Amino acid sequence: MPPRPLLPLPALTLLLAALLLAGLGPLRAAPPLATRPHILWIVLDDIGGTFPHFGQTALATPNLDRLAREGTRFANAFLTASVCSPSRSALITGMYQTTIAAHHHRSGRGSEKIYLPPPLEPLPALLQRVGYYTCNAGDPAQTPAPGKTDYNFQWSPRLYDGIDWSTRAPGQPFFAQIQLWGGKNRNDNGRWYRQVAPPILKTLTDPAAVTLPPYYPRDPLILADWAQYLDCIRYSDWQIGQILQRLQQENLLDQTLLIVLGDNGISAAREKQFLYDGGIRTPLFVRGPGIPRDAVRRDLVEHIDLAATALAWAGLPIPSWMQGRDLFATAAAPRDAVFAARDRCDETVDRIRSVRTLQFKYLRNFHPQRPLLQPNDYKDSKPTLQRLRQLHADGQLSLLEEATLFAPTRPTEELYDLAADPAEIHNLASDPAHRATLESLRARLDRWIAETRDPGPESRQQYDSDMAAAQQTQTSPAFKNNVALMKQWAREGK
Repeated sequence: MPPRPLLPLPALTLLLAALLLAGLGPLRAAPPLATRPHILWIVLDDIGGTFPHFGQTALATPNLDRLAREGTRFANAFLTASVCSPSRSALITGMYQTTIAAHHHRSGRGSEKIYLPPPLEPLPALLQRVGYYTCNAGDPAQTPAPGKTDYNFQWSPRLYDGIDWSTRAPGQPFFAQIQLWGGKNRNDNGRWYRQVAPPILKTLTDPAAVTLPPYYPRDPLILADWAQYLDCIRYSDWQIGQILQRLQQENLLDQTLLIVLGDNGISAAREKQFLYDGGIRTPLFVRGPGIPRDAVRRDLVEHIDLAATALAWAGLPIPSWMQGRDLFATAAAPRDAVFAARDRCDETVDRIRSVRTLQFKYLRNFHPQRPLLQPNDYKDSKPTLQRLRQLHADGQLSLLEEATLFAPTRPTEELYDLAADPAEIHNLASDPAHRATLESLRARLDRWIAETRDPGPESRQQYDSDMAAAQQTQTSPAFKNNVALMKQWAREGK
């Protein structure tokens, strides 16, 4: 059966026509193949960009600091999704995951497949066509293997030529990704923390020195879990140092456009899977030939901009359908806002959209009758969430913690002044003093939803297909119970 488009053909035609109006992005003169820069993305799993924001002054990251000195650090970089598969689907295409219908986590895994409509292609395919060697490597600490992809659309295994640039032809430029486990190192019942981290880090973070967001209690278990997360960042920084050392030894460092970013925030309660800054803010460092050194950019950027940036630096035109922008285009106006979407995560159905400016964030909850922390088998296996649920059941949380994490329903709209309230705990949506801001951002989000052809809720057929596929390996009774609860709430109109 031939691949079928994601959208009905009339809608797809309108979408592509609208995208074509943008024209081609800035085009640098195409250099000879042998002189084109190498491109390396280092993607950190479960590491967000808010850790310095909460005052983690004891967190030493010498190699990221080096990248900041030798390149450009983006202080306001954001993801368009807050969980890995839609985030990575958007990253590799330079497209909003909603536009390509890849916005539901781990979707397209059953009988209902998702296809990129022509002429859309993942970035590696565009680079392969002009002679780049493409590779995707897993975490160097593990057995050599292909790196995480987790794309929700169907893609050919020919997208990657290998798992390491050492197997390319002499003089051939490469596009490589190295997928570091990042925050997921703390997922193995403490083995990594006991056996792997101490010899490398020498000292481990003292839980008492951890600064938590204000909506978490200073509970010993939560502090210990967060300390492990900070040490995951330190360990990732060490791994980045090893990669830099290899590039230097191979005389590749100064010929390589090197980009470091995360795929979503920390897997705790209110970060990963949600559109608060803890879920969508990402570290972003860029170093390479022609990149400004020791520079801090404070304008708003989205992670879908990295595909366009890679093409531009390779001297290639940015396709008119690509929604990302070259981060270093001299004539480009800065973004006045960034957008994000949260949809189904594993078995848990949700739909949230957000628009963020430098000062304000507006969120819209399409399921306000559901609690923020809906049952979710993946999240409910995490130590922090387990402890929070126990403290909630025992009545040991503060009023703020209860209201922020365990309110039985959510407001339809949320508005936060990020300058005054970076933790996003004081909802201003009903404040008359902020009505103009609310209405402006509400309209801005409506416009983005329409312009990017956000397809919205998942069909029942797609949900059933993906849940059937997931249940082939997912044997947890909680997972099956949650699927039944999602269907019950849907019947009730929640």
